[in-house]
Amino acid sequence: MTLCPVALAVGCKRCALFSVCPLKGVIGDYKKPDETQPKHPPEDKK
Repeated sequence: MTLCPVALAVGCKRCALFSVCPLKGVIGDYKKPDETQPKHPPEDKK
């Protein structure tokens, strides 16, 4: 759940304090890149 007013308005990545915010993953909408995308794409076997 996003509680940060900046994250609600424009998102965590656009916030001026993004690099120093200790709670971006707790009250904001920031997700680590490895959580949002799989590490290896599925391979097609032929």
